[in-house]
Amino acid sequence: MWDRLAASDPGLLRLTAGLRTVAAIALTLAVLAVLRVPVPHLVAGAMAAMVATFAIREKQRGPQAVTLALGLPVALASVSLGALLNRWVVVGDLFFVVLIFCAVYGRRFGDRGTALGLIGFQIYFLSLFVGATTSALPALYGVICVAFACGAAARFALLPQTPAGTLDRLRRAFRARLAQLLATQAELLDAGPDDAEKVLADLRTGTARLHEAALMIQGRLEDGVSDPAVARLLQRRIADAEIAAERLGLLLLTARSARRTDTLTLHLPGAPLPTGSELPVRDEASDALRRDLEALRLLVLRPAGEASGTALAQVRNRLLGYREEENLPPASPAVQDVFRGLGEAARAALGLRVAMDGPQDESDDTPATARSREELDAEDTAIEVSEESEPEEPEPAGLKRPTTRAAVQVAVGSSLAIAGGELLSSQRWYWAVLTCWIVFLNTASTGEILVKGYRRLLGTVLGVVAGIGLAALVGHHTWTAFALVLLFIFAMFYTAPLSYTLMSFFVTAMLGLLYTLLHTYSLSVLVLRIEETALGAACGVIAAAVVLPVHTDRRTNDLLETVLDRLADVTRGAVDQLSGGAGGDLVEQARALDQALADLRAATQPLIHPITPLRARRDTARYVVALLETCAYHGRSLAATAELLPTHPSIAADPRLRGACGRIVHNIEAIAAHVADPRSGAEIETGSSIASMLEPGTLRTPRYGRVTDRVLRHLQRLDEAVSGLARPLGVAGGPVQPRT
Repeated sequence: MWDRLAASDPGLLRLTAGLRTVAAIALTLAVLAVLRVPVPHLVAGAMAAMVATFAIREKQRGPQAVTLALGLPVALASVSLGALLNRWVVVGDLFFVVLIFCAVYGRRFGDRGTALGLIGFQIYFLSLFVGATTSALPALYGVICVAFACGAAARFALLPQTPAGTLDRLRRAFRARLAQLLATQAELLDAGPDDAEKVLADLRTGTARLHEAALMIQGRLEDGVSDPAVARLLQRRIADAEIAAERLGLLLLTARSARRTDTLTLHLPGAPLPTGSELPVRDEASDALRRDLEALRLLVLRPAGEASGTALAQVRNRLLGYREEENLPPASPAVQDVFRGLGEAARAALGLRVAMDGPQDESDDTPATARSREELDAEDTAIEVSEESEPEEPEPAGLKRPTTRAAVQVAVGSSLAIAGGELLSSQRWYWAVLTCWIVFLNTASTGEILVKGYRRLLGTVLGVVAGIGLAALVGHHTWTAFALVLLFIFAMFYTAPLSYTLMSFFVTAMLGLLYTLLHTYSLSVLVLRIEETALGAACGVIAAAVVLPVHTDRRTNDLLETVLDRLADVTRGAVDQLSGGAGGDLVEQARALDQALADLRAATQPLIHPITPLRARRDTARYVVALLETCAYHGRSLAATAELLPTHPSIAADPRLRGACGRIVHNIEAIAAHVADPRSGAEIETGSSIASMLEPGTLRTPRYGRVTDRVLRHLQRLDEAVSGLARPLGVAGGPVQPRT
């Protein structure tokens, strides 16, 4: 059960965020209850504690403390201005718009600027929500100070979280997700015609979840590990394990089919499972395959303190022995490939365990296992940390800067929301402003804002229905209502990264309880909440579409161009190193490719959302992203193989590969040029396969004794995937240019 929790919530980040916020609010309510403050001030304290907790985003404890300390005077100033300007409607509205502009513009100053902007906006909103007056300011000052102190106690004493501890939990989550993926791959062996498609969908989901965990670890290595060499080693071992697991899945799919499986099958939702099978239903080889997949899964999950003993050593030795040709069981070539993949996955798991848990017992090693350890040790020794960093691209100036553009957009949208909100209600117009503000958070295009506004409205409607029922049940039972508020706040933070609709549902249900506590609850109030939410979302969409708009097509094209540039860098660098040159920092290049692809995947969500009426464009977007994920997989694999070149005894540089790579890089650059400017006239090259471009009759290496064959297959698949991108993106194919 713990492994399932670790896998579902990598690093326990959602659980920690929910528990820490609930702890801060509960502690605040306990202190304020002892001081016998009235219920409105209890509500203010709960909201202030929530803001003081979720606004802080730095990962290190020192910067967190500084931001929290700076946030207190910002909160006091904000509530003071809210109370003072309450009597002058026009002046208060104008100040609110200026405050919103500054809060969004503050994002350009990093996590601290974002946090202080959030605190300023949310505390001003709090003053409107509780109807703060100048006479109540001294009491509110005390309440806010208590809330910030309790937030600090929850963060630094009750539920402390260090970058090293978070990274350790993320590593456990990676192993748990890897084990889950191996279990799904084992299910694929016995999946019949009726449930094969479901297992294939689970395989795609498991592969994507493993990649997500790898990206999360990569994003926290810099803060969680003090030694750059150790961080680089862990990054390499994580990448090796991910690639080995994905390759094993592809080999299993191939063994289930009568022909080699296209890598796209593993990345394109809805792609059918290849028909036919080379895998016998029951024989000695298939039984051994089932047994060894389960053995590998258990080895991955085994805690460091239990990863010893003769029995485990024998299992590990057997799996690593599949890397030697003489240890392969008699079976068809496709099934033997699966056993080879098992051996490579076992080697990756061994390297991952050594990197995470330190040296292991080697007393029971077989010669095959000893050779695997020697290879890993040689790779570890060869790790060099590059001191050079790529020059940062100059940030756009003026209104082209994303933070400035977003600040102007949200200011205009908020002005519209204030005007329309006050027409609906002179008392609760701020709900429209809050929705307009929120739909701009973490969005960058008109389509993203539209989808986020739709999800917030849907969650609000459902939350109103729940709020009506809860208000009738709870009535005036103050502490029961506060207990439910805490429960909803935990659910809000726990579900926020998973579903914005669910988060909005819990927020609205919680607000129904808060209105009950403030004795302002009525059905008309909750209906007004829906109206104000719809108005705020509409104002946000209008502002994003009219004022300095960033259309979804434009943003996705920019990100697509970035992905293609990163893919060209990785391919060129990997093949250059495999050809005998110096490919640069391939680990960082592969990481940059993965991050760029993750950004593109997020930006295409409005295009592939179920509500989109443009079905053809939705299918095209899914197909293009799946092709890019296929390209990224082969690019990562090439980079990982090239990283082994200096130390691996079975990998030799082959200068012919550089010529074979030329067409791929040219085609990537041609597609990128067409995406940047459809009038560029760029054309892709087509022609014979990559393998046939090499001199015939010079490959005398065994199938897996050398890596040249695997490199060629990755290059061939990458060439096919890149050529496949040309059709949906409208790039013309030109004649083949001779390359030397």
